[in-house]
This record gives sequence, structure tokens and C-alpha cells, in this order.
Amino acid sequence: MEFSVDMPQNGPTILRIAIPSPLRSTFDYTLPEDLRLKLDERQPLPGMRVNVEFGRRIMVGLIVGVSQCSEIARDKLKDISDIIDVSPIVPSDLFELFIWSAYYYQHPIGEALFTALPTLLRKGGPAVAPRIPHWKLTQLGAELDPQILKRAAKQQKLIDVIQQNNGCVAESEVNSLFSSAVRNQLKDKGLIESVLIEQKAKASTDEILNQPSLKLDSQQQIALNAIDLHSFNSYLLEGVTGSGKTEIYLQAIEQALRYERQALVLIPEISLTPQTEKRFRDRFNANIVTLHSKMTDNQRLEAWLQARSGQAKIVLGTRSAIFTPFKNLGLIVMDEEHDSSYKQQDGFRYSARDLAVIRAQRNNIPAILGSATPSLESLNNCNQGRYKHLTLDKRANSAKAPDWSVVDLKTESIECGIANTTLDAIDATLKAKQQVLVFLNRRGFAPTLLCHQCGWTAKCQNCDSKLTVHKARGRLICHHCGYQQRQINQCPSCNSTDLMAAGEGTERSEDFLQQRFPDYPIVRVDRESTRKKGALEAFVATADSGEPCVLVGTQILAKGHHFENVTLVVILDADSGLMSADFRSHERMGQLLTQVAGRSGRGKLSGQVIVQTHQPEHPVLDQLFNQGYRPLAQQLLSQRQQGQLPPFRALAVIRAESSYPKLATDFLSLARQISQQHAVSIVGIDLLGPLPALMEKRSGRYRFILQITSAKRSNLQQLLTEVAGALEKNKKDHKLRWSFDVDPQEL
Repeated sequence: MEFSVDMPQNGPTILRIAIPSPLRSTFDYTLPEDLRLKLDERQPLPGMRVNVEFGRRIMVGLIVGVSQCSEIARDKLKDISDIIDVSPIVPSDLFELFIWSAYYYQHPIGEALFTALPTLLRKGGPAVAPRIPHWKLTQLGAELDPQILKRAAKQQKLIDVIQQNNGCVAESEVNSLFSSAVRNQLKDKGLIESVLIEQKAKASTDEILNQPSLKLDSQQQIALNAIDLHSFNSYLLEGVTGSGKTEIYLQAIEQALRYERQALVLIPEISLTPQTEKRFRDRFNANIVTLHSKMTDNQRLEAWLQARSGQAKIVLGTRSAIFTPFKNLGLIVMDEEHDSSYKQQDGFRYSARDLAVIRAQRNNIPAILGSATPSLESLNNCNQGRYKHLTLDKRANSAKAPDWSVVDLKTESIECGIANTTLDAIDATLKAKQQVLVFLNRRGFAPTLLCHQCGWTAKCQNCDSKLTVHKARGRLICHHCGYQQRQINQCPSCNSTDLMAAGEGTERSEDFLQQRFPDYPIVRVDRESTRKKGALEAFVATADSGEPCVLVGTQILAKGHHFENVTLVVILDADSGLMSADFRSHERMGQLLTQVAGRSGRGKLSGQVIVQTHQPEHPVLDQLFNQGYRPLAQQLLSQRQQGQLPPFRALAVIRAESSYPKLATDFLSLARQISQQHAVSIVGIDLLGPLPALMEKRSGRYRFILQITSAKRSNLQQLLTEVAGALEKNKKDHKLRWSFDVDPQEL
């Protein structure tokens, strides 16, 4: 469904409004004469915000249609309360994508549309650049004798920084360099003052590059030449780790900028933003903005507006940046396209990868999806001719692929989860003044606290999971719902004090390696250690220094980082992905291990990968280690086809959760009954469930799913639309939450 404009010839104008609510419909309001005058002879258009009375509240709504007809009697319709925008806040083509995505993902239209907007616009704020807090010199500060602050070096340094920036510096920059005490001392002396200033975009110049592009090898040049910037195509750029995919992105973006177009670059994780942003800013002499969840509301709105106006030439962003408006978008690049973080897992459950392709198609521009380990969906799209497949099968600059070796844990002596053979290799690498990356995808000190006497384990009271021991914080924490408690010293079951932290996490590995290699820095990189501001940047700086060290971390380390002096990668536990009931587990394990291994040997020195496993003979591991990811992916695709699983059948699930499991299962039983009734006239629909989710209890609620599959995506969408309408009319218990998940990435 797309929005419509059917302007009335006479009588009141009917505005169809989307409200951010769980209701799946739009609501009709009339445009009163006094507000029509506010438009100054312009017409109300889809994409404009209005204030409306909804229930007992005044809420911000979005116009999605204009007509002179309504199914509701006109004397029953309310007038809108006010008009916020006199023109649409997003371009019509993007607003159409908003509408399409709400219906495709079967999400309440108002919630979906408002999810796509910056927070300040959702609240009804003006679509103008916010004024940003700055610190500037007062007249007294500008005339200050440097001798006055000679005993207050930090205060003088702040004065110097402000003077070097024409007497005014953004508050965020001041906060990153100086403590609040230094700033407040200068303020109290009347030397600096806080002011609000509109942030100005970097002035455009004729020179696009700060530094010249790198010379491409023959494979890179063939791939770049194949990308047509003047029409739509989806390109899957499959290149082994270190093959130079990013350089192709950069040179394709350079071409787009020379055609006076803009580029959107999507990355999977905030952790990649500093390194990626630095590389782009080093290369391009253009206004570059970032969009991600760690930004303030003002910063997000400022970046969003610069993209919309065309001031921002390049936008770097995570998942939600796919909804950014552009004045003249010419190219979409998605790095690590296989990454599951591109799928929103709650609320409006959209896939940024799939929307990137749809958006590119609607704008008749290319989309480049890059990965060393492409998703099976993208590989299948290449096999079906929907995507153009570009491949890079060798590393750039003649770098060699790392050598893999397997350590069979059944035959090794092990300390804290690390085999003696592995420790010897780490020792040799450090003595050679090179760096080591140790990968373990479990943060914390240990996965569980166990009583040695009676076998009791510390479990989360809200989830079907054990509490993870975080020794440094003295806490037991659930990594699913966030519940935490103090670490205990006595078993609550048998009163024994013989409690043990069982298993290994990154914190324990860090402690052990620091004891074993006391002369070298051991740097832990996980969600806990990078929580503080600047921590991630400090980690990158340590790795970039090239000095011998050990980097210990979770999958944050696996995604896109380029450390030239890492020559040994150690994967402590390769078995964790072999036991899952999720049909995607082998694909994800192959991707993760390949990505981690790819951090080794990216510079002039050759690399080595050591994989610790109890199952070296497992066919999935054997194929991955000896043949690589591509043959494994093709084998998994064949298995999916035989099992009639995605991407060979379209899949959606209806999710239901409640504190009372019977409420959830009864609702899904009703959903199944309704689905069966509607499926009679639709070919190729299969139903499975209600079933417990893979983690049945989470955050105190019991979760169940109903799986619906179809040979044709259009048939699935037809059924979901009909079922959604029927379920919407069903009286719902407030203790129950339910939603659709189209193309789910987890069950």
C-alpha cells in the first residue's frame, strides 16, 4: 500500500493520519479552515506532521493520505489540532518506502513510520538544525595574560584550545579533552561562557580527495569496472578477508561524488565506526556524517538534516541509517552484509539489508553488498541471477592467506581453556614482537557459578539461562535480561562454601594470560571493557601501535578491524555453534570463524590460525578448515533446499509472550486456526506450532512462536495481511504481547 492524495473539490479535507500506537490502522481527521490558512494556499501532503487529539492526549501524527471521503461520518471526525510542517519532512520516494516496509513487515504503521524518524522529530520538534552547545572566550578570556594561569596548566591548555579554534569550541570536544572541573573553574573566573551555535556543515570544495586512491590489483579493477553507477543493480562483492573490498567501496564512492551524488555506507556495529570514519575522513575532502545509537538526539537530527539538504556527501551509519533522507542519493554500500545485526530483533523488525536493495531499486541506483562470508540468502540471489556476483579470491598487496591448524582438546593439557600447544605459539609470537588475537565469544569471568558439593548452579530468576560470573564487578549477571545480583559465597541449596566459577569467559582468559605473560599488555575487548567513553578508541590505538600484545575478546574483534601486526589468531572454542537447534547455526559459525581468522596476517607478515576443538573430525569444521567458507556455504545451501528452509521458502513467525504461558499458547492456537481458514484459498502454505521459542522464558515472560512458510513470498504476504486484520479485531488480553516477524533471523 502506498499513500494517496485525492484532493477534494468542496467540503472539508479528510486527512488520513498515522499515530505511533500498537493499532494497525490509520485514523481520519478533518483539516479546519483556520489551519488551511496556515498552509498559505499550499496543499496538505503525505509526510507532513500534525498534532491531533488521540484519546485524551495530544499526539504527533503523520499524514499518509489526503481525501474527501471517509468511512466515518464527518460529524464524528475530529479536527487536527495543529500543523507542525508546511511541507513533507522526508522526500516522497522515501516516505513510500516507509509505508511499504510497514506493510511488508506487518508492523503497526504509525509505530513503523515514527521509528524511521529522529527522536526530536517524533516529539514534534522543528525540522531545523538544532543549536549545539559551545564554549567560547569571554572578552576577559580573550585579553587574558598567559602568566595569570601559569600555575594552572590544564586551564591554560583549555584556553589555548579555544583560541586555536577561533575562540569557540563545541562542548562535546571540550568534554572529550578536559574534565568538568577545569571547565567550571574557567567559567567561575569569567574567562569562558557557554553559548548555543548552529553547527555548520563543512564547506564543499572542488577537490574531492584528501589523499590519492590506492592502485587496484587486476581482480579489484575488474570488480570496480563492473559496477554501473547509472542504474539499479545489486552487487554481491565477495572477497576473502584482506582482499581490499573497502578500497573498492572508496573508489566507487569517489565516482558517485564526482557525479555530484551522495553515498550511504552501512556498517553492522558501532564498534567499527571510529576506524571506518577515520579511513573515510583521511580519504575524502567532503562533509561526512555518522548516524548510530550512541549519538545524542541533537547530533542525530543534525546529521539527518545535513543528509536531507545535500550538505552531507557521505553518511556512515548502522542499521537505522537506511531510513535517512538524501537530496541526491547515488550509491548504497553495505559492509559485512551477512551480519545479523542488520535485522532489528524487536519492535519494528525490519532488515536493513533487504531495505537497502529495495531502496536502491526504487531510486535506480546501485547497491554494493560486501562480505568475506556472504549470507546464504545473498548467495542464492546470485545463483538465481538477482544479484551480480563479484569475487576477490586473493588478498591485496600479495598478502598470503593465514595457515590453519587444529588443536584437539581431547589429547591436550589445558589451563583455563587454553592448550599448552596454543600457549607455546602465543609465547613464540610475542617474542617475535608480533601481536596475538585470542577469540572467545563469552564475556565475563565464567559462564556459571557451580556448587561443587550438590551441583546447584546460579540461574536467572527471569530467564531460562544461567547467571554469568563477572569477577571484577563482584556480580552475577544475566546476559539476556540484565538481571544481576551480588556474587555469593555460600550455596543457597546446601550451605556449602565450595562454590566454583565453571567455564571460561574473556575476563578469566585475560587474567590467566596476564599471569602467564606478565611482560606484555593483555587487552580485553568486549561489551564490558568498551563501555566507557574512549575505551574502544584506546584499544584501536594500542593495536595500531604494532607493539607486541595479546588482544582478548568477543566477536567485536571479528568485524572488519585491520591490525597489520596481528600474525596469530587463536579460537578457543570452535564447538559452540555445532550444538544449536537453530537451522542457521552452522552458517553463522562458519562466518564467525572465517571472519576471526581473517584478522591474522593482514600486513607484510604471514598469519597463522589455531583452532581449539573437541570435534576436529566434525564434517562442518573439516570442510571449513580444509576447503574454506564458499564450499561450506554451497553445501549448506543444498541442505536448506532439501529441507525446504529459507532461502528456498519464505518464512514468517507470529510471536506471543506473556507471564502466563497458557495465554501465549492459546493466542497462537487461535492464530493458527485463523491462518488455516485463510490458507484454504492460498497455495503452498505450511504451519508449524505453537512452539516454544529457543529460549522459552526471557525477562519473566514465556515466549512461543507459530511458524508460517510458503513457496511464494507473495502468497505468504497475502496470508499475513489477512491474519493480521483478523487478529487485530480479536479482543486482546493486556497481559499478552504479540507481533509478526517476517524473514526472522532467530526463532
